[in-house]
Amino acid sequence: MAEALRLSDIDHGGPLFARGADGAVPASTNVLQLAVPDMHCGMCMRTVEETLSAMPAVEAARVNLSAKRVTVILKDKLSNAEPYIEALKDAGFDARPLITHTDEAQAQLDRDYLKRLGVAGFAAANVMLLSVSVWSGHSGDMPASMQTLFHWLSAVIALPAVAYAGKPFFSSARKAIAARRLNMDVPISLGVTLATGMSLYQTIRGSEQVYFDAAITLLFFLLIGRALDQRMRVRAAGAAQNLLALRTPATSVIGPDGGIMRIATNDVRPGMRILVAAGERVPVDARVTKGVTDIDQSLMTGESRPQPVGPGDKVYCGTINLGAPFEAEVTAIADNTLLAEIARLMETAEQARGKYVRLADRAARLYAPAVHALGAATFAGWMVAGYGWEQALTAAIAVLIITCPCALALAVPAVQVVATSRLFRKGVVLKAADGLERLSEVDTIVLDKTGTLTLGEPRLVDPQSVSDTVLSKAAALAAHSRHPYSKAVVAAAKSRRLATPVIEGIEEVAGAGLKAVVDGSAWRLGSARFCAVDRGDDAGQTLWLRIGGDLPVALAMRDELRPDALAVVAQLKAAGYGIEILSGDRIETVADVARAAGIETWAGEQQPGDKIRRIEALAGQGRKVLMIGDGLNDAPALAAGHASMSPASAADISQTAADAVFQGEALSPIVEALAVAKGAHRRAMENFSIAIGYNAIFVPLAVVGFVTPLIAAIAMSGSSLAVTANALRLSRQRLKVTGGTAAHTGTPPIALRPVEART
Repeated sequence: MAEALRLSDIDHGGPLFARGADGAVPASTNVLQLAVPDMHCGMCMRTVEETLSAMPAVEAARVNLSAKRVTVILKDKLSNAEPYIEALKDAGFDARPLITHTDEAQAQLDRDYLKRLGVAGFAAANVMLLSVSVWSGHSGDMPASMQTLFHWLSAVIALPAVAYAGKPFFSSARKAIAARRLNMDVPISLGVTLATGMSLYQTIRGSEQVYFDAAITLLFFLLIGRALDQRMRVRAAGAAQNLLALRTPATSVIGPDGGIMRIATNDVRPGMRILVAAGERVPVDARVTKGVTDIDQSLMTGESRPQPVGPGDKVYCGTINLGAPFEAEVTAIADNTLLAEIARLMETAEQARGKYVRLADRAARLYAPAVHALGAATFAGWMVAGYGWEQALTAAIAVLIITCPCALALAVPAVQVVATSRLFRKGVVLKAADGLERLSEVDTIVLDKTGTLTLGEPRLVDPQSVSDTVLSKAAALAAHSRHPYSKAVVAAAKSRRLATPVIEGIEEVAGAGLKAVVDGSAWRLGSARFCAVDRGDDAGQTLWLRIGGDLPVALAMRDELRPDALAVVAQLKAAGYGIEILSGDRIETVADVARAAGIETWAGEQQPGDKIRRIEALAGQGRKVLMIGDGLNDAPALAAGHASMSPASAADISQTAADAVFQGEALSPIVEALAVAKGAHRRAMENFSIAIGYNAIFVPLAVVGFVTPLIAAIAMSGSSLAVTANALRLSRQRLKVTGGTAAHTGTPPIALRPVEART
């Protein structure tokens, strides 16, 4: 394994990675990021990349379809973004330089889709009621004048609804045509427009063949998929940017005269002296010059035990000072901190994921030209056969409606809705639109340790061996500290409902422990050295209590495995999945947990870059990796994995990067997620077969005139109902986790050596 990226590599604020074969995007002036909100499908993504890559100054272009942005790597320094924006405009896409914090704009677009969906649903329901009445009246019970009235009422409802609800499709189609290209929205818009126009014409003539219900129902089904897709984008876009919110906006800088000034963190420069108060986040990467304290860096390393620091030690942006105030010398500007680097790694990993093209998108590449050609051929054939333009156009409209990709578009979303509902009942919240598809392809599982394989909270190893008296005294001291070990002692005392004495004058010694004088006796709670215990072999995982001259009492701490970890690991191994641990925790601790969980392949002291390199190495071997982690340091790896999951206790940024979040202390939801994903994949493939079979039967009938636009709309809806009914089978089906291939490839286990302990 390549040498790991160390925290010390960022001493002087330089960028941590350069552009290379791995596709990493450098933070430099030859990189341009553009927001392209008009991208909707794989065809759009390919057009954008090809348009930009064809420009002489562009070295590479990479689209992130989920975030609707494109990263352009230029051969020379960026001087003007306008040529690239104009090139995309000529291709039919509105682009603009990427501006961070666009959450409100995305939320507004999300609300816009929901409003259009509501209008389409309301109109479709009412027009369908009128249409049913007209159909029923054909038997002679309803006079022709009443049928005409109902047709006009349908027109009054449908025309404004079609204009409003269909705007996203019409606008996209107009831009595509203006750029002399086709996308999926062109035949959709053409079919809706022709069906509506023909229906209005037939209503004016007093004809019975009116298809307002077909047009508005078609839009309703299509908007369901578009609204769900937009909702996913709102939650996924900008995760890397949200990470930077952990930075402190202002920093206390110590001036040459010793005075303290509060300045913007972005204005802090290397060499400045800063003061970090107790409980405050470290604003930038720095080196401690004065003071001793404990630093909570669990978000960076996943290590649950606070790290004592003193003069000469490094501290990193986003970590929390748990102890006394300290002074430090700045070593990196805000944009070059480890926190900013993690954000860039996440951005790069998300863009790599954006190249994943789903089966429906690949099928859609041929959809638009094929449908237009078939519709035009149908119209021409009927005209050549000597029929009038009305009959020829009616047949062409039927072809356009019958080939509308509703069943194809619902093939995956229908399964996703059912699978998502089932997973939710089992404690798994699915977040990514294509997460199920990628989970179904997984054959290797990479686990973080702290907070993922373990509970992430230190607990007393054997609380029953500690007497009530000892635990009460220890809790009286521990209640005055924010240290995780102290919290574990207080929690154990509360679980027994013990009364703790009130102690005044308690002093916390940073990095050591708590002390007080009670009735002339010295009470101490802390490390072995602090309590004068001549025993250092387990001092890092043991809290000691010493009361005066009494013998010290050990309070052993341990981050326990999740209750079903051993059983789940065994079940996944039996199913054929390869399993390994990548953790930022100490090597010795990771080794103990791996041994207890029955996992042979592991590595400790892993930084974000290390984890991504390992996942890339596995991908290079043809593995499909499911990354499961909870810490901030896991977020880039979660985004880089083929699929990803995170526990509900994870940092917000990790939950955002993950495809799924599971609840509770058990790991069994992981097994359920994999089993449901496999089942969902089978249902989706069956749905694709239904959609293809439906087209194979009804398209020829529409071409030869046996299917009217009304029947086409009914058949289209019928195919949608068929794929939905097939998807519903997944709701109660008994599933078993299978399909892992890592254990059946004949390759030996991965020889992953633990990283050397860092000094």
